[in-house]
Amino acid sequence: MELTPATGLLDYVWLLVAIPAASAAVLLLAGRRADRWGHLLGCASVGVAFLLGLGMFIQLSGLDNRAVERSLWEFIAVGDLRIDFGLLFDPLSAVFVLLITGVGFLIHVYAVGYMAHAPHDQHHEPPETARRRFFGYFNLFVAAMLLLVLGNNYVLLYLGWEGVGLASYLLISFWYSRSSAATAGKKAFLMNRVGDAGFILAVFLLFATLGTVQFDEVFANVGAIGGATVLIIGLLLLLGATGKSGQFPLQAWLPDAMEGPTPVSALIHAATMVTAGVYLIARSHPIYSASPTLQTVVVSVGALTLLIGAIIGCAKDDIKRVLAWSTVSQIGYMFLAVGLGGVAYALGIIHLLAHGFFKAGLFLGAGSVMHAMKDQVDIRRFGGLWRALPITWVTFGLAWLAIIGLPPLSGFFSKDPIILAAFDRPGWTGWLFGGAALLGAGITAFYMTRLFVLTFHGPKRWTESQHPHESPPVMWVPLVLLAVGTVFSGWLMSTAVVDWLTPVFGDEPVGAGPLSHAQVTAATIAVVLAGAGLGWGLFRNGTALAPPPAGALVTAARANLYGDAVNEVVFEKPGRWLTRALVYVDNRGVDGVVNGLAAAVGGTSARLRRAQTGFVRTYALTMLLGAVLIVAAFLAVQMGWFA
Repeated sequence: MELTPATGLLDYVWLLVAIPAASAAVLLLAGRRADRWGHLLGCASVGVAFLLGLGMFIQLSGLDNRAVERSLWEFIAVGDLRIDFGLLFDPLSAVFVLLITGVGFLIHVYAVGYMAHAPHDQHHEPPETARRRFFGYFNLFVAAMLLLVLGNNYVLLYLGWEGVGLASYLLISFWYSRSSAATAGKKAFLMNRVGDAGFILAVFLLFATLGTVQFDEVFANVGAIGGATVLIIGLLLLLGATGKSGQFPLQAWLPDAMEGPTPVSALIHAATMVTAGVYLIARSHPIYSASPTLQTVVVSVGALTLLIGAIIGCAKDDIKRVLAWSTVSQIGYMFLAVGLGGVAYALGIIHLLAHGFFKAGLFLGAGSVMHAMKDQVDIRRFGGLWRALPITWVTFGLAWLAIIGLPPLSGFFSKDPIILAAFDRPGWTGWLFGGAALLGAGITAFYMTRLFVLTFHGPKRWTESQHPHESPPVMWVPLVLLAVGTVFSGWLMSTAVVDWLTPVFGDEPVGAGPLSHAQVTAATIAVVLAGAGLGWGLFRNGTALAPPPAGALVTAARANLYGDAVNEVVFEKPGRWLTRALVYVDNRGVDGVVNGLAAAVGGTSARLRRAQTGFVRTYALTMLLGAVLIVAAFLAVQMGWFA
């Protein structure tokens, strides 16, 4: 893809990163002087970035070659390694910029109202100070994500990647006095380090093989890399993507991220962090398209993860954790799409954008429910809230219909083509992956209907001491705007985004499968209606009609399909044993040698010190004995006794 020199507004693409980054610096370094207005600055910085991004998007659409690059300075110069701090604004990065800043701005505005009622006293700091710190972390998150999608090489992408990881740790563990929040932040940080290790090894291997990490140079020379090397690089990049996007086998951290404030959940799960892995694979599409084996691995990870997330989502009673596992599942659909290759790369991005609207609406709606119910999160203790929270009910309901994929909402236009593309995969794998995607749609309809019905319908199951009420306008206005995007985004993007992304991915079709589009659509709608009908029938009166959960599958689902247990047995316990063994070797071995040598020297010195009596007669006698021994030895040598 040819690049056009940056001109006009596009010449200032660096402001997209600089504005939220500067705001984060002010909020985190200015101290309590910024407490009163810090949240306003945090919202304004992201809003301005969105307006700039929108203007650049419009200008980019008028260029023949829809890609501009801006090199700011030489970032790294060591030996043969030359890396510029350069930004690339092309159709792929442009849609991510609009998602990050647009949905991110609405989440920032919502957070103003949410954090005004959050319990800040546990930090032993004034509420305004905690709010300022929160928005500082929020802006840092957005700035890092924008750098991630705008960098023109893998090193800058990795720099933004690590910035997102840092900000997520700070936000997930924001209530750090809670042991659960501190543990969740640490868990997310450590599990992401596993994926990040794979990512950086892939970058090292790219430089060792091609001598460059620039996107255009790497992609132009993929054909010169051996098949085995391409496979290794792709698998290492995939490891990084699974960590950041919460995909199998590194999915266990994502639901625990719910320990952070609800706006954090919306920002991580809808507009930023979990989409980074999808972006990495989509950006690296020439590498994956060069290896059918790599594509099969990506599709397999996506198909397996979407089923894992859906099955576990059926067994959760915490409103935010149900949504968290639905994110794991929906990101699985995106991985499935980008692994199929061809035009399916664009289909994955379309579902990513649609998911940004309806998942942000679901999380912020959950926050509105929690706000009304005094931070209650158990959906079995809700019921009948549609009367008390009419705006939240409508917006949440639209997002529910979108995520289960009913027409004419966005989820239908984004998920249905992915299922069709999976069936279009040649051979028996098309039936396998298409069937997995179709089954996942049915399970999603069941557990999301269960969530919606138990929360808003049926008899009320909350105590009289609770007086649920609608959230203030600063919280429900973003919900309404997200609902508008939820309704219309899929229809608007279904063809426009594919054409928009053609300069990046090309227009190669996925293939012709055994089923027509109409057949797949009919099967998908039937499965979705069956799942939703089952969920409504079982839970419309609370849990009365639902049989008590039992069986091995339910037990496994409630235990997250033993993902944490496997990690504990395979990684944590062996690591703990190895650590204890190394500590023992260090204490008994290394320290033992050092301490033993010191003890030997000290003991010998103590014994020799006893010879120093301080009496002159003792020293004189010692000197006499020494002289006698020397003379005797001299005489012995002269007389030949030692000949």
